[in-house]
Amino acid sequence: MKKAGIFKTTGFKFILVGIVNTLFGTAIMFLCYDLFRLSYWWSSAANYFFGSILSFILNKYFTFQNHAHEWQQILKFTVNILLCYLIAYGLAKPLIRNWLSMDSQFIQDNVALLLGAVLFTVINYFGQRFWVFNSQK
Repeated sequence: MKKAGIFKTTGFKFILVGIVNTLFGTAIMFLCYDLFRLSYWWSSAANYFFGSILSFILNKYFTFQNHAHEWQQILKFTVNILLCYLIAYGLAKPLIRNWLSMDSQFIQDNVALLLGAVLFTVINYFGQRFWVFNSQK
């Protein structure tokens, strides 16, 4: 099978799923933070808890056309999400805190949540593409 590069058609499908998932998860995250006044960590975690369920289903069957029924795959997906979350949001908060040190914590946290979401998306694509749903043995 001829490959058209690292993204092939999976990259485009991942972006489409990502748009749906981002709208869903980001709405949850900002509602939790801005409306319910949950913390930075609880708000971003709610995004990825609920968003990950949607992401797993859409990416498994639509993006990566993977129909294997393996518990190991669910475990890999969970580990991938957790690592991507910790790396992305763990980097975003101190970076934005330093960059926007003169702004309020409310502004800093909202910008950090946005940056964390972008970092998460990039890292997560590669984790799912090459580790979780990689059909090559």
